[in-house]
Amino acid sequence: MGSDTESEKKKTPVALAPIAKPLAGKKLCKRTLKLVRRASEAKCLKRGVKEVVKSIRRGQKGLCIIAGNISPIDVITHVPILCEEANIPYVYVPSKEDLATAGITKRPTCCVLVLTKPAKGELEEDVKEKLKTDYDQVMSEVAEVTSSMF
Repeated sequence: MGSDTESEKKKTPVALAPIAKPLAGKKLCKRTLKLVRRASEAKCLKRGVKEVVKSIRRGQKGLCIIAGNISPIDVITHVPILCEEANIPYVYVPSKEDLATAGITKRPTCCVLVLTKPAKGELEEDVKEKLKTDYDQVMSEVAEVTSSMF
């Protein structure tokens, strides 16, 4: 029998939705959540289905990250379709709790949209550079995962 620390390290498996494709692997998931954190600190993030859908319809561009363990699934089924129509890349991550933590909010989040530039004002040059390098790296990996899917 294991000790308490061993059982704490093992996370309970999340029940992923059947439409959660393309799903980010461990490495891509970690990089994606890091990008979400940076974007949140730079005020380049839209959280929640309502804000994301509104931003997509207004023509804002970026990367859409959707949680894969949403129940009921009907809440987010229209988001990938909107993303495809607007040519916005999207990727699923396994946990909505991890997505919320990365977005610096306590409430579990269904989806977020990482914007290429902030809604208001301008960013400092060093923050802008870090965000751009993370964004480009994640975008290239998402493109690889998406292309292997089709």
